[in-house]
Amino acid sequence: MPSPTPNATLLDTLKSPRSATSSIYSPSIRSVRLSQDSDDSLRDLELSDGPLLAETPRSLRPRSYSVSGFDFQHDLLPLSSSLSEPNEIHPESHEKRLSLVNGIALIVGLQIGSGIFSSPGVVVANTQSVGASLLVWFAAGVLGWTGASSFAELGSSIPVNGGAQAYLQYSYGPLVSYLFAWTAISALKPGGNAVISLIFAEYLNRLFWHSTRADVSPDAIPEWATKLTAVAAVVVVSVICVATPTLSTRAAVVFTTVKIIALVSITVLGLVQLARGRASTSFTEPLFDHSSTSPSAYALALYSGLWAFDGWDQANYVGGEMKNPEKNIPRAIHSSMVIVMILFILANVAYFTVLDKNTVGLSNTVALDFGRALFGPVGGVVFAAMVAFSCFGALNGSFFTSSRLIYVAGKEGYLPALFGRHNSLLKTPLNAMCLNAALTIMFILIGGGFRSLINFAVVASWAFYFLTVLGLVILRVKEPTLHRPYKTWILTPLVFCAVCIFLLCMPIIAAPLEAIAVLGFVLAGIPLYYITHRQEGKPTRAQTFFSSITARFRGRPAPGAGWQAVATEGDENVEMEESRAFAR
Repeated sequence: MPSPTPNATLLDTLKSPRSATSSIYSPSIRSVRLSQDSDDSLRDLELSDGPLLAETPRSLRPRSYSVSGFDFQHDLLPLSSSLSEPNEIHPESHEKRLSLVNGIALIVGLQIGSGIFSSPGVVVANTQSVGASLLVWFAAGVLGWTGASSFAELGSSIPVNGGAQAYLQYSYGPLVSYLFAWTAISALKPGGNAVISLIFAEYLNRLFWHSTRADVSPDAIPEWATKLTAVAAVVVVSVICVATPTLSTRAAVVFTTVKIIALVSITVLGLVQLARGRASTSFTEPLFDHSSTSPSAYALALYSGLWAFDGWDQANYVGGEMKNPEKNIPRAIHSSMVIVMILFILANVAYFTVLDKNTVGLSNTVALDFGRALFGPVGGVVFAAMVAFSCFGALNGSFFTSSRLIYVAGKEGYLPALFGRHNSLLKTPLNAMCLNAALTIMFILIGGGFRSLINFAVVASWAFYFLTVLGLVILRVKEPTLHRPYKTWILTPLVFCAVCIFLLCMPIIAAPLEAIAVLGFVLAGIPLYYITHRQEGKPTRAQTFFSSITARFRGRPAPGAGWQAVATEGDENVEMEESRAFAR
């Protein structure tokens, strides 16, 4: 048997284990081309000598890497490095079009979501004082800031698409990366969709139940009504996504605009009331009076604040399209985090200016109560309609990306193949959408409500955020020569990891059921990884098992059993001939 060529051996060496991202960290087309060109051979040998992307002499031409498969943010701008190789892969897509202002606007838009219209009540209910509540919001913003700075360094030093999943793959290997993808499919995405649908349902129910009534407690809506409305919203959004798949992208600007108008209106109106000296008892009484002394209570409050700030981890997705990225990426991240922190803290000040802390603590629809306190039932209707409209848009966009995630998982063999098929009539992933809707409805019905689902989602996501940022610290030690166009202070990831440990330990006391559920989802992914794991060009173990069972029922040898069917000349009968192709 002829010996393999050096380039062929190199290709085998560079193939990383298959994970949730299909073939992750594949070199660019130029570096894998089977060519006799000496320059390419030297570059290939350099790649095979050490860790990928590490210890690369700056004199060589830069390279770009891409990650295919589970792209969690397909509609966002792809992450790439400023070291991208021109005229190689998608030459037009690497044109730097975004200015610093454009990048700041995108990152701010990613972070402002439904959380600021629902989480303030959970925060103050746990801290039990206005001053402590504002400090928790500040701490949540700072923690998100440290995480965004850490992700910026990872994004610049590991120039691949895929965000946290790609960084986990590089730092820990395919198993941890797969567990992140599995948890996102089975828990994070459906759980997040359930939270958004419940917020929409509460605002819509209160709009019809309480807008024309006086002196009604915010928590007086029957639980069954909220859940029924949330399930109906999931069904309607699923039908819309299947029937008109382009709606989410076309309407995204409208939904985002309404959301920002609502937030700015609340902030301005509240500050005007404060300037006029018409503050509620929230600010006339001592700010830290009756503050909670329980660490677990502050952990639960911080969960809700972090949920509102969610989106900071996607900041580096805009990096590949920014002009002068080495300077503008950190500037955009720092500027956007300052803007969002100021907006969120001022929005809370506005809420407390108009409403007393007890009303805020009972309410998951604080924007409605704010508008109603200022302008009566009409104000409540206006603000409730704006928030419900923006939540519906967010749910529509999230369902679109979630169904795509399931669709890709089905095509890659990590879920049954039926979820990786388009409906022949609608030309959309109907099966994937049905699974996504079923999982979301399951979380709505048995998830324990809005506040429990927030705890569940934050614990699940921040466990992987912790591992991702810890990987940055590990890479600082293991690969000190790794090129880092942006390098954050080492104290930044250390503070982030320390707070994450606190957040991940507290659920044992404060939210044990949610912690057990998260652990169960993550552990369930381990056997699935080994069942669905396969080498390039070979079927998964699950596919081999089912093919073997099918072959036995049909009275034929199992695939790969060493026999193949051949037809003899002049005879229509089929003989079985032993095959040993691998020995030839």
